[in-house]
Amino acid sequence: MGLSVGIVGLPNVGKSTTFNALTKAQNAEAQNYPFCTIEPNKAVVPVPDSRLEELAKIVDPEKIVHSTIDFVDIAGLVRGASKGEGLGNQFLSNIRETDMILHMVRCFDDGNITHVEGSVDPIRDIEIIESELIFADIQQLEKKIERLKKQVKADKKIVPILEIAERLKEHLEEIKPVRTFEKFDEEHFQTLNKELRFLSAKPVIFGANVDEEGLAEDNDYVKMVKEYAKSVGADVIKLCAKIEEELVGLSEEEAKELLAEMGAQESGLDKIIRTAFDRLGLISYFTAGVKEVRSWTIRRGWTAPQAAGVIHGDFEKGFIRAEVISYEDFIKYGGEQGAKEAGKMRLEGKEYIVQDGDVMHFRFNV
Repeated sequence: MGLSVGIVGLPNVGKSTTFNALTKAQNAEAQNYPFCTIEPNKAVVPVPDSRLEELAKIVDPEKIVHSTIDFVDIAGLVRGASKGEGLGNQFLSNIRETDMILHMVRCFDDGNITHVEGSVDPIRDIEIIESELIFADIQQLEKKIERLKKQVKADKKIVPILEIAERLKEHLEEIKPVRTFEKFDEEHFQTLNKELRFLSAKPVIFGANVDEEGLAEDNDYVKMVKEYAKSVGADVIKLCAKIEEELVGLSEEEAKELLAEMGAQESGLDKIIRTAFDRLGLISYFTAGVKEVRSWTIRRGWTAPQAAGVIHGDFEKGFIRAEVISYEDFIKYGGEQGAKEAGKMRLEGKEYIVQDGDVMHFRFNV
């Protein structure tokens, strides 16, 4: 399964620069004017996981295959985007396709870089984007309510869905996102969300884009964003898009050195993926053979057959059992044979809940 993150924000806050850096592909023009991103830029990026390299040292496979994450760089939204202002309206549908939103916020002063609102104010900027997503959700919901009112005359089973839709509309009209809505009826809410894919329901990570000085110590803008994020239960990742771009093309050692000089422990990419995985409840398991060592992304709590289904549907349908070795034991005992001899390989059935880092081999019959 893939993970898709949409990068949003006002024009000139560092979205495309971040996209360039995170994807290591200079295919999103980062220019000093609004709307330079006219089509959403998409890139599939390998998820960094040092455990794959450690497994490969033991197995010596022909190739290493990482899990992937899709980054979608969406054009700068502006005030009034939900009503068609700027070019933003046409890009709202692109956000619907993503699992999560990385909301880039400008947290530095620079007179040479134009701000579409005329000044730097991260909370105002956040509220503009949040409001536009909420307004777009209201428009969708109003149309749905109209249809439900017609349908309910013929089918009374629709009444609970109509009721929750009307309650949600009241919530949104208070300029509150769907993600803060009290879901007294989870089943019918999910029915609505599955169809309408509410923009303001998606988990959000705020990307506080700072200058070089802001990396080592939080400036006032970053503090404001962190305080705001805490109030809405969101995460904040501080990064310097300019530095992230400089990391492109550097060796791993050089990159670590540069980050250390800037007072950072890890790159923006690592922070984003780690936080996104955690927020979406995702984990990785591994398959390790001479052909390939590979990472597979699944949801936390999935059973062994569900995990097998990520490789191929037949694996899930014909699942018999799984041979499982924890990553730690695989490394400690030098691979599958050593783990077997130490009694660390387990045979697990259909009820087994896969753990992060499990090294697995599936037995199936179709």
